[in-house]
Amino acid sequence: MVLPIVAYGDPVLRKIAEDIGPDYPGLEKLIADMWETMYNSSGVGLAAPQVNRPIRLFVVDTLQMFENMDEEDKADYPDDPGFKETFINAHIVELEGEKWAYNEGCLSIPKIREDVSRPEKVTIEYQDVLFAKHRSSFNGLTARVILHEYDHIDGKLFIDHLSPLKRKLMKGKLTDISKGKVAVDYKMSFPG
Repeated sequence: MVLPIVAYGDPVLRKIAEDIGPDYPGLEKLIADMWETMYNSSGVGLAAPQVNRPIRLFVVDTLQMFENMDEEDKADYPDDPGFKETFINAHIVELEGEKWAYNEGCLSIPKIREDVSRPEKVTIEYQDVLFAKHRSSFNGLTARVILHEYDHIDGKLFIDHLSPLKRKLMKGKLTDISKGKVAVDYKMSFPG
């Protein structure tokens, strides 16, 4: 089932999400619905707070991103073949490498894209859908998508990485989004 994406301004996007156990009610269906919602919205990642659940859960599929790139663009990210995974109870262990800028957007903040600087590598501990524990390192675009989704479970948004001036300049657009004055081709839920 496609779930509505929570729009900027909803308090759930600013909550620090909580760890969950295998007994979390309806977890298997929620994960399936999150994948369906992400693909329906043409996203490459989706965090549970974006579907109104303040839990440490997000899904990432950068494999599709790389499949759709031309060979020239793929050459820019030789260490990043793409990755598809469900991350439960994720916690960052280490950030490494030079920060690099890339133009990011967010399903909860439609029609706004900005360059965001993030480290090139992340090491993260998480559990998969079977609650098996993993400690893995990711780099390039996959690291970026993971860090973007990880921000969501920590109550942060990509715009928090921008300068105060840039945030001030987009205040009107953000207000419009929170009031539902934005046209998108996926289901959204607006504050209030």
